[in-house]
Amino acid sequence: MTEPVPVLRQTVLDTTDARALAEFYRQLLGLHYRPGHEPPAQGEDDEAGRDWLVLRNSGGPQLAIQQVDRLRRSTWPDDEVPQQLHLDMTVLSVEEMDVQHQRVLRLGGKLLRDAADNPEEPLRVYADPDGHPFCIFVWQH
Repeated sequence: MTEPVPVLRQTVLDTTDARALAEFYRQLLGLHYRPGHEPPAQGEDDEAGRDWLVLRNSGGPQLAIQQVDRLRRSTWPDDEVPQQLHLDMTVLSVEEMDVQHQRVLRLGGKLLRDAADNPEEPLRVYADPDGHPFCIFVWQH
C-alpha cells in the first residue's frame, strides 16, 4: 500500500508590493486572479493587494503573493543573501526563449545570467522586480 502524500498547491513569494509583483507574474505567465483578488477599479481601495493575492493557471500549482513590511533582496549569485527558492520556467526553443527574454525585461525583470548559448541546457536567470531569481530554460525531453 502506498502512503498518501500531500499535494503541492502553490508557491508563495514575499514582496513589499503585492499588487505589482502579482501583475508581473500574471502577465509573464498568463495567469489569472482568484475571484476576489482582481485589481480594484481605479481610485478604489485595494484591500486584497495589501495582504495576499493568488494567481491561478489551468491545472498546475498556483502562485501566491504575500505582502511583507521588509524584504532583503537576494544577492545571488553572491551568497550574502541567498535566493532560498527560485522558479523554473521552460520553453521549447532558444528562439522562444529569446522572445520571453524581451517580455521579462519589458515587464520589469532583470537579467542575472545569460547561458543561452549552452548547448546542453540553454537558459537565462532573471530577477523579478523584488529580486526573486527565476530561470527560463529550453526543455529538452
